[in-house]
Amino acid sequence: MVEKNKEYIVDIIDNGYDGEGIAKIENFTIFIKNAIKGEKCKILIIKVNKSFAYGKILEVISMSENRKEPDCSTYKRCGGCDLRHIDYKYTLKMKQDIVQNLVNKSLNKKIEVLPTIGMEEPYYYRNKLQYPIGEDKDGKLVKGIFAKRTHDIVQVEDCLIQNKGAQKVVERLVEIMNEYGITAYNEKSGKGIIRHIVVKVGIYTNEIMCIIVTNEENIKNESMIVKRIVEEFPNIKTVIKNVNSKNTNVILGNKNVILYGEGYIYDKLGDYTFKISPMSFYQTNPIQTKILYDKAIEFANLSEDDILCDLYCGIGTIGIFAARYIKKVYGVEIVEEAVEVAKKNAEINGINNIEFIAGDVEKVFNTMINEKKVLPTVIIVDPPRKGLDETTIQTMLNLSVSKLVYVSCNPATLVRDLKLLEEKYEVKRIQPVDMFPFTSNVECVAMLQLK
Repeated sequence: MVEKNKEYIVDIIDNGYDGEGIAKIENFTIFIKNAIKGEKCKILIIKVNKSFAYGKILEVISMSENRKEPDCSTYKRCGGCDLRHIDYKYTLKMKQDIVQNLVNKSLNKKIEVLPTIGMEEPYYYRNKLQYPIGEDKDGKLVKGIFAKRTHDIVQVEDCLIQNKGAQKVVERLVEIMNEYGITAYNEKSGKGIIRHIVVKVGIYTNEIMCIIVTNEENIKNESMIVKRIVEEFPNIKTVIKNVNSKNTNVILGNKNVILYGEGYIYDKLGDYTFKISPMSFYQTNPIQTKILYDKAIEFANLSEDDILCDLYCGIGTIGIFAARYIKKVYGVEIVEEAVEVAKKNAEINGINNIEFIAGDVEKVFNTMINEKKVLPTVIIVDPPRKGLDETTIQTMLNLSVSKLVYVSCNPATLVRDLKLLEEKYEVKRIQPVDMFPFTSNVECVAMLQLK
């Protein structure tokens, strides 16, 4: 029996969903952070559950050729990345294997998952930065990232996955706020002003949106702070105050006050221009997003008579990409602000054969089919991490459209849903795309065909 606080020497036989190493002791599973498949490690058991345990590395006895020295000074404490100790090319293989293992365990047809499409330059790729703001021992504002599984702020000087321009804006904004004696929100007391600073960047337009998330409506010297930051960074097109006075982990509240500009920015993706608002979802890595959407369009095998239902359409990106090839697009999205932005995006790009509907996919999709008599020939879904609900899956099975494409940010729920869809569909291809290099996340596009 494996015992807590006891040392063992183990062989790492695999890597798990979060990049952690997996070992077995007398057939009992041990998860070991930062261990790599193929290594032999001396470990200390730090927690024992009924069917598995957690260990930590005391010594790497024989090292994987894929291990490398992390290139980030805060890597061990920060929660932003979890694979910086592994060679980038090998992380792509790991992500392919994660999806393949899920397929092998669950699907009736054990198809071969395609190799993960990675980035040529997997650095500074994020177009959205959100830093929590705290105070140091002298009461000065500091910015950073929450340490893993805590709300302790790790100060970050140069984050290797965040956009460089966005980092400079936050750094300078914190300095200016410190000059005016602005306080940080304290989770325990509920007092203080600044909670987060969120910066969105149009990677191809270089336009910047700055969102100051506050606990209270009033920031002293607000207009002066805004004036100075905008003068120093002319590509800041808008500054927004987002009021969030709830005791919550959710970053943005429901109230936005425009302090400067129009309240939105634009970016380009392929041939199209997209309007980005404070609340709407826009993919975080535009370089890989273009690859992901092109793959989704390719898998949909569109023709000019097709009618597409784009479910969980966000600000309309996939539907807009598809519109030029087909007769009609219907986009469904629960966030009303995103739907308004989607309509604007269609207008900006001169697309007239697209219609967006605000509402919960589970209810709206059913109504569209049964009451409005919309008859799609293609469906593309891009749900949140929790995947599809049973009602939507059942509606899709009843419809029996010939072409179905599933875009997923969570391979576990993807494969769970594909298993249910296998009742009528054959899973033809699964293509992983590395949207978040050096993290354990993997995005996938799956192509399904009616049996």
